[in-house]
Amino acid sequence: MKAIWIISKRELHSFFDSLMAYIMLIAFLGFSGFFTWLFGADIFFVKQASLQSFFSIAYWTLFFFIPALTMRQFAEENRAGTIELLLTKPVSDWQVVLGKFLSTLVLILIALVLTLPYYITVASLGPIDHGAVWSGYLGLILMSAAYISIGIFTSSVSNNQIVSFLLALFIGIFFQIIFSMLSSNFTGLIGEVLNFLSVSTHFDSISRGVIDTKDLLFFFSLIFLGLILTEANIAKKRL
Repeated sequence: MKAIWIISKRELHSFFDSLMAYIMLIAFLGFSGFFTWLFGADIFFVKQASLQSFFSIAYWTLFFFIPALTMRQFAEENRAGTIELLLTKPVSDWQVVLGKFLSTLVLILIALVLTLPYYITVASLGPIDHGAVWSGYLGLILMSAAYISIGIFTSSVSNNQIVSFLLALFIGIFFQIIFSMLSSNFTGLIGEVLNFLSVSTHFDSISRGVIDTKDLLFFFSLIFLGLILTEANIAKKRL
């Protein structure tokens, strides 16, 4: 666990040293704040004490931001040749993968913690369903973790950050949009499978305050799949 945390801190420092963390935090708070409070179906428009507007905006904002954060995790090290140096250290492949995964997840958690004033403000405006708010945050965390695992996998297979970003976005679009669209055109088992593969199906359920085992199973399975594929790809570099 110590090795994982050391790698995570190293990656977090690189995020802040390159200004990527500051840009992401400012952009995320700017987008989410603008659309939550000022534009479109904002909190004042819906006229109820709810953070559903924020969760809807954050759902899409994080979808685009996460590939930008993960694209450099392995791609830059592959390009510079430092991945071989890292793998000669007394750390396992899993420790490297989990360390990089955790660093990005911590950055997302920091971004979400900075939005807690939204929660406090809305709660002061009227009665709010606290359970729905916390489950909404849980949905964002699970969704982010799933896309982070996909992002570090695409980063591990490329030497180019842009290619990694586009590949992560391409894979993410299937889970974010395409599976949901296809499920409406099929019935029976195929329709159910496609609907189950849609991130929106599970995120919407959790953000409404309904935490179902199948939703948790979906996100944890996607996270595990992304991590194990990344680990397998990193293991090849040791050969």
